[in-house]
Amino acid sequence: MRQFLLTLLPLLLSITLNAQSLKMPSIFGDHMVLQRDHVNPVWGWAEPGETITVEIDGQAHQLEADETGYWKVFLQPIPVGGPYEMQIASEHSQFIIRDILVGEVWICSGQSNMAWPVAVTNHAELEIQSAHYPEIRLISVPQVGTQEIQNDFNGAWSHCTPTTVKNFSAIGYFFGRRLHKTLDVPIGLIDNAWGGSAAEAWIPREVLDSDPRYKDLMDWWREQESSYDFDKLMEDWEGELQTWKDGGQQGDAPRSPRNLMTGNHRPANIYNGVLNPTIGYGMKGVIWYQGESNAGRSYQYRDLFPLMIETWREKWGQGNFPFYYVQLADFLAETDEPGESGWAELREAQTMTMDKLGNVGEAVIIDVGEGRDIHPRDKQTVANRLVRWALARDYQIDMDYRSPRFQSMEIEGNKVTLTFNHVGSTLYTFDVDEPRGFTIASDDKKFIKAQAKIVDDNKIEVWSDQIGSPVAVRYAWANNPKCNVYSREGLPLTPFRTDTWDGTTKGVEHN
Repeated sequence: MRQFLLTLLPLLLSITLNAQSLKMPSIFGDHMVLQRDHVNPVWGWAEPGETITVEIDGQAHQLEADETGYWKVFLQPIPVGGPYEMQIASEHSQFIIRDILVGEVWICSGQSNMAWPVAVTNHAELEIQSAHYPEIRLISVPQVGTQEIQNDFNGAWSHCTPTTVKNFSAIGYFFGRRLHKTLDVPIGLIDNAWGGSAAEAWIPREVLDSDPRYKDLMDWWREQESSYDFDKLMEDWEGELQTWKDGGQQGDAPRSPRNLMTGNHRPANIYNGVLNPTIGYGMKGVIWYQGESNAGRSYQYRDLFPLMIETWREKWGQGNFPFYYVQLADFLAETDEPGESGWAELREAQTMTMDKLGNVGEAVIIDVGEGRDIHPRDKQTVANRLVRWALARDYQIDMDYRSPRFQSMEIEGNKVTLTFNHVGSTLYTFDVDEPRGFTIASDDKKFIKAQAKIVDDNKIEVWSDQIGSPVAVRYAWANNPKCNVYSREGLPLTPFRTDTWDGTTKGVEHN
């Protein structure tokens, strides 16, 4: 008997190793959603040269793994519905992925306002307890910051339930729920947001290194990388912590340092560790909420943000997929007097992206923020404004979806007439009849508060008795502006300025 077991052990070990050699990344698994009307890539790893077969819904695909063991097949489009099963087999092992639905897949990305969970939003208890949607499926990608390309992550798809939705992206869930209830198809939501992340962390390093516009930024990072000593920072912090303890723990404890090298600002860190494992997965589009971490470099963001979108599209190999993003909300204290604002300049950079790229859209939420909280709790309104873009542009639902936007101006005497497009049925002011939030300047570039009135469905007249020869107008140009102009359909006027005078962040290339 002992001899038999000794003979059998190598065979069992061989079978186990071979079974483990056939793998797929975590983006493929039970309960996943495949994109409808799409040739969906499916990939994984096996022994080099091994024959792989993938079967689903009556179609079968066979190929050999390459010299590294990597393989990829392309599924022909599958009808909406399910559940389906996918069988993946090699010469030595096989497994089945069960409960697969086919519908609409969206990536939910950005920084903390996208990552912000349902549990800490308005009406959280109601939202959580009513989240029984078996055809909405959720998956989250952990936060891994690295310069080394990652091909997989630790995560799994799940049904949308009160338990699973509680800590999922609130904007992602509210967006997906609207789609599901409107389209009546399964929805897959992939949450990869990382709080506090900078845009450059979402872009491959070689892309930034090859672009002369980011030479100063990358030189600065190379300098940091050459001298950064996290172990020394930890040693210093431990000393400070001990001193705090020995002193009776007065005041707040010293905060432990964060490792800049594995953090969410270092170029390519998030692209490598978070995004890359999902790149290529069949999906409809991306919703994005980020910008706070780049507000000190708003002029740079004018090019950096479009570069990020273009790079994602190129790497995904799925054409110019929809990319809908949230403009920064109002934040910090309201001010009575006009002034410069890095946040206003970042909003301007975000709006400019619609002029540079196709198939992008901006959800304006200048009325949804909270002055004392960078994480406003009203994520439902944010999601509603994002989903209008998707429903109108991608699913042909007839509704207004674009915020009114400045188009042109005419100056006559001391008055400026502004014309806007995308106003819906007409412009409208909230709370009071007078439009608020406008400032005006002559050629001395000193802005003062202006009076204004709506003079036509898409026109507003602006003036100040203190300025006889105006040359420029701004609207909602502040961190937290007092403004009240909407379309009659409830979409806020996009903050803007008519001038091109240098802002406070021009020339700022790194933190």
